[in-house]
Amino acid sequence: QVQLEESGGGLVQPGDSLRLSCKGSGHTFRNYDIGWFRQAPGKERKEREFLAAISWSGGNRDYANSVKDRFTISRDNSQNTAYLQLNRLRPEDTATYYCAPVQGCSASGCYDVFDNYGGQGTQVTVSS
Repeated sequence: QVQLEESGGGLVQPGDSLRLSCKGSGHTFRNYDIGWFRQAPGKERKEREFLAAISWSGGNRDYANSVKDRFTISRDNSQNTAYLQLNRLRPEDTATYYCAPVQGCSASGCYDVFDNYGGQGTQVTVSS
């Protein structure tokens, strides 16, 4: 099984950009579709918001309508890493961001989210 760890968060100002990383352990990373999610302050785990997903080959990408014009998902299987580029950040993007292996994704979310194989998340705070 793959285990994922997120990094790259931080404190930024509105309009700034960040690139989040999702590093996978082991050589099986390339076998999995990867999704990104976020949990806003005060929200429960079950309320995590789907943001984007990328297929194992990188050939298919899905985005939530709310972020598709600002966020870009990518992956580099040679580095066992998936990325989420966050552009034109807004205060409402403040959240803990998570990645996880997923299956059956579309713009409205993923049928299966294996978040037990994700990490502790990376905090993104957008504030002036």
